Amino acid sequence: MTPASAMTRCDILHEDRFLIVVNKPHGVLSHPNPKAAKPQPAAFEGSYDHDQRCFKTPAGNVWLIHRLDQDTSGVLLGAKDEKTAAACREAFEAEKVRKKYLALCSGGHLKPAGVWLDHLITAHAKHQVRTTVRHGTRPNAEAKYRVIETNAANRVVLIEIELITGKTHQIRVQAASRQLPLVGDDVYGSFDLNRKLRKTINAKRLFLHAHELSLKHPASGQPLSVKAPLPPDLNAVLAAAGMKELAELR
Repeated sequence: MTPASAMTRCDILHEDRFLIVVNKPHGVLSHPNPKAAKPQPAAFEGSYDHDQRCFKTPAGNVWLIHRLDQDTSGVLLGAKDEKTAAACREAFEAEKVRKKYLALCSGGHLKPAGVWLDHLITAHAKHQVRTTVRHGTRPNAEAKYRVIETNAANRVVLIEIELITGKTHQIRVQAASRQLPLVGDDVYGSFDLNRKLRKTINAKRLFLHAHELSLKHPASGQPLSVKAPLPPDLNAVLAAAGMKELAELR
């Protein structure tokens, strides 16, 4: 990773003439909230045009290609020109971008690997966004998972999830609907369980990290894969839970 620049305060994972990829920390917005009472830190610097989805940074414009929730850390992609932005967004819409996440779930047994298929409905009300599963309807959300490690004593399982679709709160909702709520999820998870895990394994926030993003470079056509290391606080949670740290996944 390289230090932050005039475009961003985040660590830069990859940068060239066309793209900039950053490691967004937990607590930082992908883009500013226009309804917020006071400014909050965002992934890139400068003013933000919500219609164009573009930051006007001191070092040039950055078009935001996708978003991560404020509570989710990890790989976030920006483009440095409009043509590149259009090509990247087209790749996302065509599901040609591979997005892998690391999540720590609470709960029981999981098969070593599998696919989650659901129909998700998202509602906006009173400045809140909530997604639910609608049963008996054709799936519109797909995610593949594989188990990395399980700790029976703390009843937690670390999984890698590849998002095939990109619905709002998709991983959190699909996991919770299977009685596998993400550790630290204060919306779809369990308040009592989160409080217990805060004490036992020092899990103070949502354990969800965008670990890897892979796509065909819009200019060169060559494969590009960018990884964000698991943050130290999440690695510390794994250590406290009796699970190995993820140096090999960096």
